Amino acid sequence: MKLTFNGTAAAEGFPALFCECRHCKKARELGGKNIRTRTSCLIDEQYLIDFPPDVYMHALYGGLRLSKVRHIIVTHSHEDHFQPDELNMKLEPFAYPKKDEVLYIYGNDKVYEKYKHAGCDSEKKREFLQYNHVYPGKPFKAGNAEILPLKADHNNENEICHIYVINIGGKKLLYGHDTGYFPEETWEALEGLKFNGVILDCTFGNMDWDKGHMGIKANAQVKERLIKQGSADGNTTFIATHFSHNCGPLYEDMVELAQKYDFIATYDGMTIEI
Repeated sequence: MKLTFNGTAAAEGFPALFCECRHCKKARELGGKNIRTRTSCLIDEQYLIDFPPDVYMHALYGGLRLSKVRHIIVTHSHEDHFQPDELNMKLEPFAYPKKDEVLYIYGNDKVYEKYKHAGCDSEKKREFLQYNHVYPGKPFKAGNAEILPLKADHNNENEICHIYVINIGGKKLLYGHDTGYFPEETWEALEGLKFNGVILDCTFGNMDWDKGHMGIKANAQVKERLIKQGSADGNTTFIATHFSHNCGPLYEDMVELAQKYDFIATYDGMTIEI
C-alpha cells in the first residue's frame, strides 16, 4: 500500500494564512518541508482521503493526478477537509472524462449537504459524480478496498465524524483524524483487527491534548492501547500528521518529537509504503 501525503497541516495551513507568529515567520524563512498545506492523503494513486481547499496546489506542485483518482473518502464536512465546489471541474467544459471515469465520493450526511449545495448531485452530473452515504460500523466496498467507518471524537454535537479502517489486498491502514482519543465504541470495533499502518491526528504536537484532536502524547497512548489489544506490533508503521501552527510544526522539530515515540512525522509530498 503506497501512501502519499499531499498536505499535512491543520485548517490554517503552515505558515498560517494571516499569522505572523514566530513559528509562521520561521516557516516562511526556511521554506521546503516547513511549508504545509491542508491535510489530504492519497492511497495507491486512486483513493483520496479528504478533498481540501488546497487540492489544486496538490495537483500543480505535488504530482496529484486527479484523473486517476476513483474514490474520495471524506472524514467530515469541515472546510479544511472538504471543499466540494472543485468537483464540478470534473465535467465538461472543464474536463472531458470518458464514460467509465466515474468518481465516487463517500461521507456522512453533513458532507452530503455540502456536496449537494455545491451543485454536484444534479441528475446530469451523476454520470460522473456519485455520492455514497456511509455510517459508523457499516463497512463498504470502494473498488478493491474494503472500508470500515468508525466514530471519531470530533465535533460530536453537530456531526458524526469518521476515522477509517482501509483494507486493500490484505494490508490494513487505520486513518485516524480529525479525532481525539477514540470513543470506546470505536475501540470495541478495533478489537481483533491488526494494522500494517496507523495514521494519527497530531494537531497539537508536544501539547498535552486528547479531546477533538490529539498531540503526540495522546498519539502514544493510542499506540500503546493498539499494541496491548493486539491491533499493532513492532512491524506496524505509526505516522503523525495534521499539524497546527500553534505547536510550531517546523519539520525538523516534528521529526525529533515523533521519534521519541517511534512515530514518523510527515511533510507535504512524503511517500511511504506500508
